[in-house]
Amino acid sequence: MRDGDPVLRLLEGGEMEILGLLPRSSNYTFLARVTGEEDSALAVYKPRRGETPLWDFPEGTLCRREVAAYLVAGELGWPTVPPTVLREGPEGPGSAQLFVEFDPSQHYFTLEGTRPDDFHRIVLFDLVVNNADRKAGHCLVTPGGGLVVVDHGVCFSTAPKLRTVIWEFAGETVPPPMKADVLRLERALRRGPLRDSLCELLTAEEVDATVRRAGAVARAERFPHPGPGRPYPWPPV
Repeated sequence: MRDGDPVLRLLEGGEMEILGLLPRSSNYTFLARVTGEEDSALAVYKPRRGETPLWDFPEGTLCRREVAAYLVAGELGWPTVPPTVLREGPEGPGSAQLFVEFDPSQHYFTLEGTRPDDFHRIVLFDLVVNNADRKAGHCLVTPGGGLVVVDHGVCFSTAPKLRTVIWEFAGETVPPPMKADVLRLERALRRGPLRDSLCELLTAEEVDATVRRAGAVARAERFPHPGPGRPYPWPPV
């Protein structure tokens, strides 16, 4: 995949220049320009040494989880997570994600009640990756009307940690075609290139827990209700 994807090649191998610090981030998050021989692009660069230590996630692993989420979404076929790689940068190793233009006035709360298929998929994806921080502002609407999701640094814990603002589908039937996609993902997580790539980014226990969650989602009849524990992130946007 990487050999044939010019965006990934640019993100991985282009020269990176930091343009500035992005506001309202809990970790050091930079807007950067990545320049190759024939092209350039903007990227969101999250260096490992700029990560705020968390009591419930191993230190220095958030950037790896960003890349793992991109790989899982790519195998699943949804939702849209911008191309994301692990690389060296001016502030050390970290994740580099393609920057996408978006409408800052739009987020989950402005879209609630619309685009059910898109949000069905986001909910199922978050269940599989065990997303502990799905804020409304992590759902971006692009100029062309696409829906993109970002910020997956606190995913893949072995302990249940789902925290999301998207609970509008609780109790509704999970669409069978989406369950079939997750079942296919479960098989890919058990053995093969995806599992090999994830094991370079996560612990074997975290990958195995992802397999179990995918199996549970593939066999679920209905979307879950909130809880147990704290089911909402803070702040919500």
